Amino acid sequence: MLRHEFQPGKLVAGLFLAATGAVYAGDAGGLWDTPWFVAVPLVVAGLCLAGATAVLARGIRRRGGAEEGQR
Repeated sequence: MLRHEFQPGKLVAGLFLAATGAVYAGDAGGLWDTPWFVAVPLVVAGLCLAGATAVLARGIRRRGGAEEGQR
């Protein structure tokens, strides 16, 4: 199996999108009442944090001397 590069930005984005899904799943299941506009700040905050995480991870990799495409 081929190994892939760890991308923490995608992890952060996935966690926030999963949290948004969980909030609406709880609403659909009747556990709580969620207004429709709750998804906007969750998704926007998640995407902003994911972008910042990706930029930070890329900067750390570049400083570490790892060249792109090298395994």
